[in-house]
Amino acid sequence: MCYLQAMVFVTQPRCNGIAAASSQKNRIPLHSVSMTTPSHLPSPKYSFLKQEWRGLLLAIGFFTRIPVPALPDFHEQELNTAAKYFPLVGIIVGFFAAIVYLLTNEVLPQDIAVLLSMVATIWLTGAFHEDGLTDAIDGLGGGWEKEQVLQIMQDSRIGSYGVVGIVMVLLLKFTALNHFSPLLVPVLLIAGHSLSRLCAVLVMATQRYVKYSGKSKPLATSMPLTHLAVAALLGLLPLLWLPPSWYWGIVPVAVMWGWFSLILKKRIGGYTGDCLGAMQQLTEVSFYLGVLAFATM
Repeated sequence: MCYLQAMVFVTQPRCNGIAAASSQKNRIPLHSVSMTTPSHLPSPKYSFLKQEWRGLLLAIGFFTRIPVPALPDFHEQELNTAAKYFPLVGIIVGFFAAIVYLLTNEVLPQDIAVLLSMVATIWLTGAFHEDGLTDAIDGLGGGWEKEQVLQIMQDSRIGSYGVVGIVMVLLLKFTALNHFSPLLVPVLLIAGHSLSRLCAVLVMATQRYVKYSGKSKPLATSMPLTHLAVAALLGLLPLLWLPPSWYWGIVPVAVMWGWFSLILKKRIGGYTGDCLGAMQQLTEVSFYLGVLAFATM
């Protein structure tokens, strides 16, 4: 984004008002969504259910390849509604990965089925989060000052830090998932994708968005407690399918979230879209490793 992978967006001619995680290296929706109302106009009035439905479509449309209907009269303020549905998008992505795994595991070895489930999520999201991870690692690894870190993040080229980082994270996911029973992998995929996106939402709720100097205008997404509660419910709900003793697997996720959040606060004073993508990837793999560690104790 720059992730979910941003969860921070960019203003594009066909997608007005979505705040920028990068400027020259803007991420655009993976399919066309007609949103043409100038962002300075007042937000149109909709019923509660219609407003929530539009927010859900906005979240799905930006972070996946799933086609959604056009959203006429789009306004930036609707992003405030969309943010709480990011974990639900994770459930959808994880469910898609689980289906691919279940189907392929019937005719192929488990390691290949796991690999294909990972390929499925990368395809469905357009490698949005993985791209954010490589950019964030490149910037944080290769930059010293704040502006230098941000400049490297928006560079379209991938450096050695980013390559090593994404390869290691993907290998860890693949290896960890292969150590679980075939019956548990689908549940872990759904829970891992939802929980990790909740972690990204928590970054949005606790830190400020850092824009690239002199570049695109950010949208300060507000996160009311009610929205945060909805996001938490959606992010944690799939954990109910796991044995309660495995909930200790959340501990490494919390540690990773706290550590990376401190790094972002110290190095750049907040987050960018790339940082959100990195947080999603890092906490997802931390969840798999945490559950594996406590399940084998």
